[in-house]
Amino acid sequence: MAAISLLNPKAEFARAAQALAVNISAARGIQDVMKTNLGPKGTMKMLVSGAGDIKITKDGNVLLHEMQIQHPTASLIARASTAMDDATGDGTTSTVLIIGELLKQAENYISEGVHPRVLTEGMIKARDKALELLEKIKVEGKPDRQRLYDMATTSLRTKVDRKLADQMADICVDAVLSIQREDGIDLHMVELMEMQHKTSTETTLVKGLVLDHGSRHPDMPRKVENAYILTCNVSMEYEKSEVNSGFFYKTAEEREKLALAERDFIEQRVKKVIELKRKVCPPGSGKSFVVINQKGIDPFSLDMLAKEGIIGLRRAKRRNMERLSLACGGSAVNSVDDMTEDVLGYAGSVYEYVLGENKYTFVEDCKNPLSVTILIKGPNKYTLTQIKDAIHDGLRAIKNSIDDGAVVPGAGAFEIFAWQELQKFKDEIKGKSRLGIQAFAEALLIIPKTISINSGFDAQDMIVKLQEECRESIGPVGVNVDSGEVLQPVDAGIFDNYCVKKQILNSCTIIASNLLLVDEIMRAGMSSLKG
Repeated sequence: MAAISLLNPKAEFARAAQALAVNISAARGIQDVMKTNLGPKGTMKMLVSGAGDIKITKDGNVLLHEMQIQHPTASLIARASTAMDDATGDGTTSTVLIIGELLKQAENYISEGVHPRVLTEGMIKARDKALELLEKIKVEGKPDRQRLYDMATTSLRTKVDRKLADQMADICVDAVLSIQREDGIDLHMVELMEMQHKTSTETTLVKGLVLDHGSRHPDMPRKVENAYILTCNVSMEYEKSEVNSGFFYKTAEEREKLALAERDFIEQRVKKVIELKRKVCPPGSGKSFVVINQKGIDPFSLDMLAKEGIIGLRRAKRRNMERLSLACGGSAVNSVDDMTEDVLGYAGSVYEYVLGENKYTFVEDCKNPLSVTILIKGPNKYTLTQIKDAIHDGLRAIKNSIDDGAVVPGAGAFEIFAWQELQKFKDEIKGKSRLGIQAFAEALLIIPKTISINSGFDAQDMIVKLQEECRESIGPVGVNVDSGEVLQPVDAGIFDNYCVKKQILNSCTIIASNLLLVDEIMRAGMSSLKG
C-alpha cells in the first residue's frame, strides 16, 4: 500500500513504472501533434475555438498557447516550450520534439532495467559536450545584411509560404536596421499595423508611422508635403473643472460673459499653435504643419486650424506619441507657452487614407526614423494573424543574430554533427552513463528525421546519407527539403539562431531528466473547498 494512502485515503497515485509510462506517453502525445509542423514543408493546423473562431497556423508557439491541454505532464512540456519562445522567439516545436524523443529513447533502456538516474547523468554529460560542439560549429562575426536576410528567411519560411517569406524577410531586415541604436535594439519601436485590404504580398514597410484614425474636419487638407509635426498633450476643448465648484450669476449677460471667457481661454491656446505655424511656414515656402494631440480638440478649434491649412489629429494613443518623437524627431510638449521650432518634428509627407469606415493617417519620409511601422495587408483576418505571428518571429530572429554576433548552420546540420561527435565521445566514457549519451545522440536525430518526413522523403535513407556525408565532408551538412539530397547550409544561406540552439539543449535535457526521475505521481493536493 502506498504511503500517501495512509495520509490521504482519497489520493490518486501512480507508482514507479506506471508513473514513467504516464510521463512518456504524454510527451509522445504532444510530440505527435507538433511533429508535422517542423520545417519549411511542415503542414498546417486548424484551431477552432469554443465560439467557432478559426485559426490556421503552423507556429508551434501559437498552437501550444491556443490548445487546451488537460494532461499535467503535457501541460508542463507545453509551458516550457512557450517560455522558450518568450525568451528567444523561436524553437517551440524543436523543444517539444527533443523532449519527447529523449523520453522515448530512455524508455528502451529503462525497460531493460537501467536506472533512470544513470541515464540522466549520461544525458547531462552529453548536453555539456553538445554545448562545446555548438561553440565549435557556430559561424561568428558581425552579421551583414545578407546574413540577416538569410536568418530571417530561414525563420519565416517555416511559418508562411516561400514567396511571401522572402518578401517579409526584406521588410523585417530593413525595419530592424532602421531602429538599431548604439545601446541595442528595441523591437517595440516596430509597430505592426493591420489593414484588411488587398493581398498579403502588398505588406509594406513605412519608414515613419501609421495612425489608425484621421482628421476630424472636412476642410482640413488630406495630404501635405514637407510637414512640421507638433506632438502635444494639451487640451483644446471645454473641460470641466477638476474640483467641484459652482458659479452664480444674476443675469443672462453674466452667463454669456462666463461662456465667452471659457471659449477665449481655449482660443488663446489654439492661436499660439497658429502663431508657431506662421513663423515656421511663411507663405510660399512650400512647408506645411500637422498637430497631433493626445487630448481632445473641439469643433471650434478644429475650424480655426482648418482655416490655416493645418491638419489636426486628436486623441492619439500614448504609444504613438512616444513613437512619433522617435520617428520624426522633435519632442512632445505639455504646454503651448514658449514653444520654439526645436520642439517640432519633420516628415516628408503626411496623408490620410480611407478604407471603408476606417481612416488611417500615414506619416512618411522621416529623415532618421528610430521607429517604423510594418503595414500588414491581407484579404481576411486569418491571413493577417498568421503574417503578424510570422513577422514577430522574423524580427526576433534578426535581433538575436545581431545580439549573439554568431549564427549556427541550419537544416539539421548541428544535430548530425553533434550525433557523430557524441558517438566518439561515448567511447571515452566508462560505465552505464554511456547509455545516456547514446540516448541523447539518437534523440537529436529527430530534427533531421522530421524535416525529411515532412518534405516527403524517407527518414532512414536521409539520415544514412547525412551520416556518410558528415564523415567525409569538411563543413556541416544538412537536409535539402526540395530534392531530398544533402546540402551545405552555409552556402545555401540556411541559419538558425545560436541562442535558440543553446536554450534548446539546456531546457530539453533538464525537463527530460526531471520527468525520468519522477517515480510517483500523486493527485493529493489541497481541496479548494474548505470543509
